[in-house]
Order: sequence, then structure tokens, then C-alpha cells
Amino acid sequence: MGVAVPLRHLFVDMNSYFASVEQHDDPKLRGKPVAVVPMDANTTCCLAASYPAKRRGVKTGMPVWQARQLCPDLITVVGRHERYVQIHTQIIKAVGRCVPVAKVMSIDEMACSLLGDERLPEKATAIAQAIKAELRRSVGEVLTCSIGVAPNVMLAKVAGDMMKPDGLTVIRSEELPTRLYPLKITDFPGIGPRMGKRFARYGVFTTQQLLGLKERELAVVWGSKVHADRWYHLLRGEDVPDVPTRRRTVGHSHVLPPDLRTPDAARGVMVRLIHKACARLRSIDYWAGAMAVGVRYQDGGRWHTACQLPHCQETLNWLLAFGKLWDTRPADAGPILQVWMVLTDLKPADAATPSLFPEERQVTELSHAMDAINRTFGRHAVRFGGVVGSEDTAPTRIAFTQIPKFNPAFT
Repeated sequence: MGVAVPLRHLFVDMNSYFASVEQHDDPKLRGKPVAVVPMDANTTCCLAASYPAKRRGVKTGMPVWQARQLCPDLITVVGRHERYVQIHTQIIKAVGRCVPVAKVMSIDEMACSLLGDERLPEKATAIAQAIKAELRRSVGEVLTCSIGVAPNVMLAKVAGDMMKPDGLTVIRSEELPTRLYPLKITDFPGIGPRMGKRFARYGVFTTQQLLGLKERELAVVWGSKVHADRWYHLLRGEDVPDVPTRRRTVGHSHVLPPDLRTPDAARGVMVRLIHKACARLRSIDYWAGAMAVGVRYQDGGRWHTACQLPHCQETLNWLLAFGKLWDTRPADAGPILQVWMVLTDLKPADAATPSLFPEERQVTELSHAMDAINRTFGRHAVRFGGVVGSEDTAPTRIAFTQIPKFNPAFT
């Protein structure tokens, strides 16, 4: 590549994070096959698995009944979002004592910028080892991490994935592109199975072929000149700045336990989901213009519908809209296995036009007042009547790709 590019970034990826937290808190689980699940039922799925479980074939998203066929001694533990966020905070502080955390990528991943002589391979390696030692000392020996060091964040994440668990991998610019050749195309973050199939349709099956494409060829395969240009330079170790993204949706879903699979109980859970989504919408200061709701029945059937409203963020408005939508659901369709809702057509508050009518502005003020009360006195201190009886349904789910702002108003 000519002049060597410095090692600008270090990426920390906690190993089997959710399962490791459970093993950290309960020593009896250590060294055993563990799966974190949303509820104690064979019909639910595995949210995460410990390494002993992974070695037996248990994967994220796998139904519990299927996981038990592969691993009969599998131990299932109901996930605890609040606890994972607490430990996450401890991890951020521990890493920060070794090197500043530049960006939290998810609940179990973070990127750190290297400066000055920290960019030298021996210094970067020493920092990585110090992070591992500090995590063992101040958080717990069970919570291990894999660390990658590279010229940009994307390659640092790829490096971290090369050696798990508890690995440390450095990718130097002078090793590019040949160091990447053994990887599958789908090993790169952002290139999933669907994109992998698209590459295959153009005759690109290996990473070496991918890296051999010129920018204009990559644009044809990718279907976007902007994305192709970005990836072309990232794969060559250049430090391409992030492209700002806009929030598109806010939504929730919930698989119902057997005792809540009746229409009335399912409706109560859906009301709870709408309360959570609207409070979250206000916390990120967005307004929504549409809502879709749906159910999945125990026999595999589905129903969904949607509506539009003038852009707003008030819980009451969306609850009233939901009531009309729910009434259109077919009667006697059987037990309901899952409910979901999503607020769409989002726009930032500074791009939305507040209502000119005093009574509608009062409803907005009421929603914000409820949030403030719930933050102070607990998440169910005040709520609309439809939530009564369903306070413990639809708990906050584990955040895989982002850290939720832990706010009692919507947890």
C-alpha cells in the first residue's frame, strides 16, 4: 500500500455478553451451556448463548425446543435488561481507565481512538492487554472480550471477530488486502446473507474477488455509488467518516405467554407496547405520522393493519387510533401468539409543526408530564387505564444494536 497507515482504532467486543453476565452473577452457571431467553417457555427463542452452548450448535434466534434437541442439558435463563445495562456501564468505565471510549457501538461493543504513539503496534497491543486485565480486575473474570486493532473501525471490528473468545488481533495496513482474503464476504459487518447472494449473482464469491473490483464495478454490484465508494476505501484501510443516519421507526413486539393469548389480554399487552413506544418517541424528540399493528396467531396465521395521523407524539392519540384498528381484527381467529406495533413516518421535532389548537397542545403537555412523573416515582406511577392489569407484560427487551436510554417512563 505504499506508506504504512497508522493503527487508528481499537475495538472491544464482549464475548457472549448476556450469557456471560448471567454466569458472572451465578457461579453455578459457569462452564455450562446457557441460553438467555425472553420468557420461560419452549416456544420462545434463544437471545444469546454461552460458548459451551454454541459449541453444541445453539445459535441466537434458535427456538428453545430445537436448542434442547441439540443440547439436552441446556440451562435457560430469562434475560434481565436492567442488569446488562448496569454491567455495560461498569465495562465502559473500565475500558475508559485504559483508553478513552470514542463511541459505544452496542451494549457489548465499543470503539476507541488511538492517538500519538498509541498507534504503534506494540503500544496498541499493550493497551489491549491492559483493557483485558482491567476488566478481569474491576468487573469480573467471566466477562472476557475480544479486541481488534486496525486503521479504521470497520476493520478493527473484523479483527476482533477473527479470534474468539478472549482474542487479540492486529491488522496493519501493510498486510492489506491479503490479510482479508481468507474471510467470507459475509464476515464484514454490514454485508448480510441477502447482500452476499447479490454479490454471488454478479460472480463475486470470495473476499479476494471483492477486493479486486474497481470502484465503478463495485457500484454496479452494490447498487449504490455512495455505498460502493465508502466500502472501497474502508476495505483498503482508509478512515472514512460515518454517514449520519435518520431514525426511521420506533416499535415493539412481544411473544405472549400461554395465559395471555386471549384477545382481551393481547389487547392489554398491545396498549402497553404503545405506551412504551410513545414514551421512547418523546425521549428521542421525534414525531410519528403513521402506525402499523399486527398479531401472529398460534396456528401460524397473521393479521396486520395501519393508519395515518397528523404528525404527533402523544400517547393518547395513538391509543385512540389503535382502538379503531383493533376493532377491525377478525373475530374467533384463535389464540394469539405474538403482538407487534411500530410507529413510522418519523420526523425530528424541529421539523414538525405543533398543533395550533390549545386542547391538542394540552394533550402533548400531558404526555410529557406523565413521563416526568414516571421518571421520578416509577414506570407505572401514572398511565392510561388500558394498561391496568398489564404492568408486568412486555418488559424492556435486551438491546442488541444500541444502548437504550434507561428511562423508567418507557421500561
